[in-house]
Amino acid sequence: MSAGGAAAAAAIAQAIKASGAIVRVEPRDFLDILAQQEGLLVVHATGGFFSTNYQYLTSYKGLAFFTKSATPVNLPANVELVEAKKIWIPG
Repeated sequence: MSAGGAAAAAAIAQAIKASGAIVRVEPRDFLDILAQQEGLLVVHATGGFFSTNYQYLTSYKGLAFFTKSATPVNLPANVELVEAKKIWIPG
């Protein structure tokens, strides 16, 4: 591994330690997690280089759950939605 690669790996490891566990799930599983909660808060951003993708992040029982979809996810009406410029997930 080059020095630059090692530095990048260390930076990613440090970001994961700082942010806690981030669990990637499928959009339908993300909706199931939302159904388990009250006082829903979801962070949303759009991304992609060649095609748009829709990214969502929420917290549940101390873990952060992330999903990405090619189409917008139909969130429950009671969700408090925070629009972000970007969601950066390490790794």
